[in-house]
Amino acid sequence: MAYYVYLLANEKYGTLYLGVTNDIVRRVYEHKSKIVAGFTKQYDVDRLVWFEIYDDALTAIAREKELKRWRRDWKIKLIEEKNPQWIDLYPEIAAGHIG
Repeated sequence: MAYYVYLLANEKYGTLYLGVTNDIVRRVYEHKSKIVAGFTKQYDVDRLVWFEIYDDALTAIAREKELKRWRRDWKIKLIEEKNPQWIDLYPEIAAGHIG
């Protein structure tokens, strides 16, 4: 099973949300659909701009905890290394093209 650490944004250089999941398509869909009350619903954060894939839950959770301690500008650099235009990656992963 794969585990994902991911970053969502509401716009380029906007509000960021960091999470971890074992089903990135379902989880991002939940954020986009505003199914769960909370931070992402309140701030309209639903654009998948970055993610990493791990083979086990403990490694993914450790990475999420590490990134949560990072400064905002480091997270922005992480996003821009792989996704300089901050394109929403969800359509591609939902269609099964990446991830």
